[in-house]
Amino acid sequence: MLLKYFYDPKLAQASYMVGCPKSGEALIVDPNREIDQYLKAAEQEGLRITHVTETHIHADYVSGSRELAAATGAMLFLSDMDDADWKYRFAHEPNVILVRDGDNWMVGNVRIEAVYTPGHTPEHLAFLVTDTVGADKPIGAFTGDFLFVGDVGRPDLLEEAADADGSSEEGARQQFHTVASFKQLPDYLQIWPGHGAGSACGKALGSIPSTTLGYEKLFNPAFQYDDEDAFVDWLLDGQPEVPRYFGQMKRVNRQGPELLENLPIPPRLDAAALDAALEAGEFIIDLRSNDEYIRAGLPGAVNIAADDDSFLTYVGWFVDYDKPIYLIVPSADAAPGLIAALRTIGVDNIDGYFTPDTIRGETVALPGITAHELAQRLPKNGLLLLDVRGRSEYHEQHVAGACNIPLGYLSDRLDQIPRDRTVVVQCMSGFRSTIAASLLRSYGFDNIVNLVDGIDVWSTELATESAQETG
Repeated sequence: MLLKYFYDPKLAQASYMVGCPKSGEALIVDPNREIDQYLKAAEQEGLRITHVTETHIHADYVSGSRELAAATGAMLFLSDMDDADWKYRFAHEPNVILVRDGDNWMVGNVRIEAVYTPGHTPEHLAFLVTDTVGADKPIGAFTGDFLFVGDVGRPDLLEEAADADGSSEEGARQQFHTVASFKQLPDYLQIWPGHGAGSACGKALGSIPSTTLGYEKLFNPAFQYDDEDAFVDWLLDGQPEVPRYFGQMKRVNRQGPELLENLPIPPRLDAAALDAALEAGEFIIDLRSNDEYIRAGLPGAVNIAADDDSFLTYVGWFVDYDKPIYLIVPSADAAPGLIAALRTIGVDNIDGYFTPDTIRGETVALPGITAHELAQRLPKNGLLLLDVRGRSEYHEQHVAGACNIPLGYLSDRLDQIPRDRTVVVQCMSGFRSTIAASLLRSYGFDNIVNLVDGIDVWSTELATESAQETG
């Protein structure tokens, strides 16, 4: 048996290839939309992709399962668990096989067995893997978004992103029983999860790529609860904000994503087109670095720097999937890769892109302030300190008097931000605050200043000043 691991840091997402060298067959588990990586890996190993599967209807990226099956002629194995609301709408296609709890199939000499693991979603499956040449028991499990390193999948996504009222508690109780069932499996079982640290599909995912069930039994908080109510309270508490685009991903993946070959290639546009897009108030994402935007930001464009691994999450917070968008890319050479990355979260309606040389209108530098300067001015000058970190980050540590509006909710709460006072935007490192500053400036705020220091500086400087004022 051959096992290959793929990891996309932009999505904090893992997918896998299981191959049987003897038969030349391969299975891909939880592929994303950039399928070339799987095709190249199979070719390098002398394998044919004959089977494709996924653990559940994903909420955080566009599944590549349908794309990959269409490109290779592979059979596509999809969950048939739960009710009609959470079944695949393209299950009637001729290459689809629906799978239920206990079903199994062979990839050469490798047996794949489906295990029903509801909780994160109602239709979720895990897959036990047995190399039958030398064993009659499974070596490991693909656990998708049920079980991570150090965490389990959150159960509130359907309620938050898909308007499924009351599903959070129901999912948490399902997750409790799923964990209890996995406690009965042997400790040696290797665990291959669908996400790593940085994913919004849980609240405390580990950063190492795999684990063992025995280790999780000892140290994963989810395995320490014997009381169902206590487990539910723990699991629902402190979950991060659900990115706005998750609901769109659920709908797209349930319906069946459009094949990439059917999408138009966004054209490179000129300076006149950029001026027209700005004049029309179109949504323009500036993918250049924070430093470039800070030096010469383009009013009307939102800076979400593509050199940060998490940029797709923030694009997903603000993009309107029903309207066209435009991109400012760092260079023409970078455009194809960035467009492909954006399409992994379903941003398909891209009307074109601009390179930096097309920016001919007035650019404006983003003013900055250090933590030391802010500490001197904050108590005396009537500034508003706007903390755009998540709620749990804010509750863990924040500057006294700061107003907390998590970045993803900023455009919904513009009426809470004054236009007649200086607003200093802060986060943990400066990445989110730059996005926030550019977003506010695109709405016409001209009173925005960015806190340039990270948490290691501002937590010391501002805490010291606060203590002096209190004293």
